Amino acid sequence: MTSKTVSRSLLSMLTAGALLLSSAAMATNPPVDPPANPTNPGGESPYARGPNPTVSFLEASSGPYSTRTSRVSGLVSGFGGGTIHYPTGTTGAMAAIVVIPGFVSAESSIDWWGPKLASHGFVVMTIDTNSGFDQPASRARQINNALDYLVSQNTTRRSPVNGMIDTDRLGVIGWSMGGGGTLRVASEGRIKAAIPLAPWDTSSARSVQAPTLVFACGSDVIAPVRTHASPLYNQISNSVDKAYVEIRNGSHYCANGGGTNNAVLSRLGVSWMKRFLDEDTRYSQFLCGPNHTSDRNISEYRGNCPY
Repeated sequence: MTSKTVSRSLLSMLTAGALLLSSAAMATNPPVDPPANPTNPGGESPYARGPNPTVSFLEASSGPYSTRTSRVSGLVSGFGGGTIHYPTGTTGAMAAIVVIPGFVSAESSIDWWGPKLASHGFVVMTIDTNSGFDQPASRARQINNALDYLVSQNTTRRSPVNGMIDTDRLGVIGWSMGGGGTLRVASEGRIKAAIPLAPWDTSSARSVQAPTLVFACGSDVIAPVRTHASPLYNQISNSVDKAYVEIRNGSHYCANGGGTNNAVLSRLGVSWMKRFLDEDTRYSQFLCGPNHTSDRNISEYRGNCPY
């Protein structure tokens, strides 16, 4: 445990220094379950799947579906390989999501999101990058290459996800510089939902078109909120569905998953993808309804509800 903490501290210092050069327990008071909609329990979306959601359902360690994985070789062209996570026990085409890590970081830093989202009915690929030093523009290109690869698997006979992907419903999650790349892809009109995690980028987010949920980390010294997450969120047009969640006292790793913020990340992250990739209005109540800052792990919430 001590060596892991020391390694993470060393990685944080390396990342902070490199980024400067590049630019020149669970929630203690979570929201209560909102009431279900008895007149439309399944929402109006043809893509809705799974039981009626509740807070406890969303914060559970996994969703209603078991998951499997398939490795993607690091020799694949356009990105650094990765892992496809997909659900079992459900039918019909599903939305697909690519998750990309940050500067000098590997797939393992964001792999929590793979089984989490897959267990709620998505096909997810967590990836490595060609180089740990790739900048946001390069990461955006690699996200697109990874999306292309995932889409191609839908018609590849021997692929475990053959026929499982709705290629018109694509989403992206990215951490740090991967979050910067995520915002750039969200500006291209290709994807339907984006979640940048502690995003680092020096470009503008004014062209973002996809519904975007920004997770910010309140005590982030690598991508400080005041110079990255907050202004990037503010730059996104109010005509675009958007939300901003700041994790209280969170380090740069606060939204990666696998730690004390899992409940917040799962409750809001899954709901965002369900609402905008599956168009499932049952999940709007978790994004627009609660007083989010009643959860002590959330220091600030902004959004342009209703969704």
